[in-house]
Amino acid sequence: MDEQLTKASRRLTQVADFLTGNKTATTLPWDPNCTRFPARKDVPKREDAPDEAAWVWGKNDYLGRINLLTPTRVANSAKEIKLGYIVSLNLPLDVPKVPAFAREEFKHEIKALSEGVAYDDKYQLNTQSGTQFDGFRHIAHMPTKTFYNGTKGKDIQGPEQDPHKCGIHHWGKHGIAGRGILLDYWTYANEKGIIYDPYDHYTISYSELEACGKSQGIDIRPSFQGGDIQVGDLLFIRSGFVATYYTKSPDARAVAALRPHTGGKDDGQRWAGVKQETAMLDWLHDCYFSVVAGDAPAFEAWPSQEDYMLHEYILALWGMPLGEMFDLEKLSSTCRELERWRFFVTSSPANCVGGVSSHGNAMAFF
Repeated sequence: MDEQLTKASRRLTQVADFLTGNKTATTLPWDPNCTRFPARKDVPKREDAPDEAAWVWGKNDYLGRINLLTPTRVANSAKEIKLGYIVSLNLPLDVPKVPAFAREEFKHEIKALSEGVAYDDKYQLNTQSGTQFDGFRHIAHMPTKTFYNGTKGKDIQGPEQDPHKCGIHHWGKHGIAGRGILLDYWTYANEKGIIYDPYDHYTISYSELEACGKSQGIDIRPSFQGGDIQVGDLLFIRSGFVATYYTKSPDARAVAALRPHTGGKDDGQRWAGVKQETAMLDWLHDCYFSVVAGDAPAFEAWPSQEDYMLHEYILALWGMPLGEMFDLEKLSSTCRELERWRFFVTSSPANCVGGVSSHGNAMAFF
């Protein structure tokens, strides 16, 4: 009976596609060139995957939703470049001066090759100490200890390691480019009298992002629901961390960054970010963003007060790059000045074989 229902459903989809001109992803592996993709609740399950996993691009895939950045989508997104303005989205490498989550400080040394004639740079850098992308090796689906597309801890470190599985070099070889969307929640909150400290736990709900989008003239629903979000868009959310960083003294910044990181709901590390809730999960999944990123240390509100982290879904279950501590200050002012919240954006992740993450290396173009 189930098989008959499945066949009937596929037939209805084929008829609908014929009438609308869409191409719906129905069989695994999905074709990234499809124009319609299933909602979170309808994603087909792979028997070798955890529940709710969207490992849909093939068993040897390590690009995840970067697959959605097809030549057609990139070319269409490039039409957002009208004025030639360039906006860097990267903080200086030494910001934050004292990183959160017990990460190492950036160190820079000049090496003289020949005094007064030639010099080199030497960096000591934890790639996740500042503007960065979490790669698929960063966090696993906790209940199964499984990283994206079946990668395990033994594949990442130890005598059986396999640098090919989920290494950041896959992103480095492909690159990231597409249409960016900014939701400037920090400005929206200030205008509405919503007071919160980005240096403390604060949840930004889906309903608040929806209201923020409306204030900017953006319907944040996916296009198949009548909204403005297109498949493959890169989402940026400004929550106010960077703006607040520059208002605090160096001592105050350090005290916050050095709060004890113990894990769990009572973690001493406390930061504002998007809320762990069903509505947020559905939205982040069903919009089929290729990338999500924010200006905060964890993107999601930290620590999670639920039995899961958004990191588990975004990285391990969905294979979606997750950016943190992007500098969205000039981007915000440029968008507001131009009254445009859409732009072309690029990132060149590190081509480090077997790497866990990468500095952002991102720019927006108007």
